[in-house]
Amino acid sequence: LRFISLRKNVGEHNAVMCALNFAQGEYVAIIDDDFQNPPTEILKLLQKGKEGFDVVFSKYHQKKHHFFRNLGSRFNNLVATWLLEKPYDLYLSSFKLLHRDVVKEVIKYSGPFPYIDGLILRSTGNYASIFVEHRAREVGQSNYTLKKLVRLWLNMFINFSAKPLRAISITGFIVFAFSLLGVVFVVIEKMMNPEANLGWSSLMCTMLFFFGLQSIFMGLIGEYLGKLYLDNNGTPQWVVKSKRNVN
Repeated sequence: LRFISLRKNVGEHNAVMCALNFAQGEYVAIIDDDFQNPPTEILKLLQKGKEGFDVVFSKYHQKKHHFFRNLGSRFNNLVATWLLEKPYDLYLSSFKLLHRDVVKEVIKYSGPFPYIDGLILRSTGNYASIFVEHRAREVGQSNYTLKKLVRLWLNMFINFSAKPLRAISITGFIVFAFSLLGVVFVVIEKMMNPEANLGWSSLMCTMLFFFGLQSIFMGLIGEYLGKLYLDNNGTPQWVVKSKRNVN
């Protein structure tokens, strides 16, 4: 057994990247420490992996998470289907098995914002999924707050696809087209009815709409630039405090 202690909490995916860098087996299983997935279920994933698959994801007949956590997982999978072009019926679970060849590709990523499933899906298309048991949590509660879930979602949203930037361009063209239609409507209305008063409230609403849209787009671009800066700045994925081997 090999235990690795990190100097600070760097998040689940960074910690998993650390473990993958030290793992040595032909197959590597990633499993949470809350025992909602019994460790014995690893054998099911291993048996499936030995059929020739690079990655085996777990899936569940029923997840014993809180309703909002399950809702967040569904939303995350829908976004991943669009951004990462994963199959719609593939569930990206944290409990999975990786072959050594995929691990080698995944750990080539050195940036400070890893998203494990994104790294896996861009490394191989040879994967499968299998049903495993999922139990209710008996002790403690999940450390995944809404803030951490949003941060994880942004890692996937920004770090592994340029589609959000393309969506900005498309949205800009759509808004521009509607703006032109609005101008044409106002001109025709004024020509047909010269006495009509142009509304101050509608003008203010339109301005606020465009200002809000610009703020969202600038914020998204800022996220890209900020993460690029931190990446180029050499921000580490993790820092090891101590290692201990137990025979």
